[in-house]
Amino acid sequence: MPADSDRGSTAYLARVRQGWRRLTPRQAFDEQQRGAVIVDTRTAEHRAESANIPGALVIDRTVLEWRLDPSNAWRIPEASSWETRYIVICRHGFSSSVAARALQDVGLVNATDVIGGYAAWVEARLPTTHAPADVRF
Repeated sequence: MPADSDRGSTAYLARVRQGWRRLTPRQAFDEQQRGAVIVDTRTAEHRAESANIPGALVIDRTVLEWRLDPSNAWRIPEASSWETRYIVICRHGFSSSVAARALQDVGLVNATDVIGGYAAWVEARLPTTHAPADVRF
């Protein structure tokens, strides 16, 4: 039986985040400018009450691995390489860590996420837009 310190969501996140570097919002923005793909997994409700990240792809967490897997028949057109740099962002930076680890586990070794999520992106005064999101189903 696991020790109490190994249980719970906080311990789980610590395990998920081992062995890779997460990005600050500024680092994520800078990498996006150099060609990395920001993937927004926030719910439609969260996006509706805030704004979108220019150039980000919106992909529901429930289909993320299938849409970004270059070998999957249900992939999006941009999913053409296992080496693509995907930067996952969620509302606060928790579920994006789990999503980035899942992408790494399927072979997308350059996946990471944004520390603090969209809330930190806004706090850093990085660009947002009220233009329609690039939603991928």
